[in-house]
Amino acid sequence: MAFPTAVNSQVTDSVSQTNAKVLGDSPALATSKLMLAVSQALSNAAYNAINAQQNNNVTAQAALTQGVNTLMNVDTAASMVVMKIYR
Repeated sequence: MAFPTAVNSQVTDSVSQTNAKVLGDSPALATSKLMLAVSQALSNAAYNAINAQQNNNVTAQAALTQGVNTLMNVDTAASMVVMKIYR
């Protein structure tokens, strides 16, 4: 209970309890906001990793396709030369 003042003691008790509750909740609120910020950062990191992996897969597939096309063209040209030699 608050000291005797010009204000009703019930009002001062109510304000004191509200202030105590706000101070008591502050660590929990700060921790929850920190956890939200960390989870958002980790989610962004996972998204960026997946996006980079998908881009690498597309690049690797394009390189493989180009390599196979090159091999097929070289093989065709070589077989044509071999056929001309044996005729």
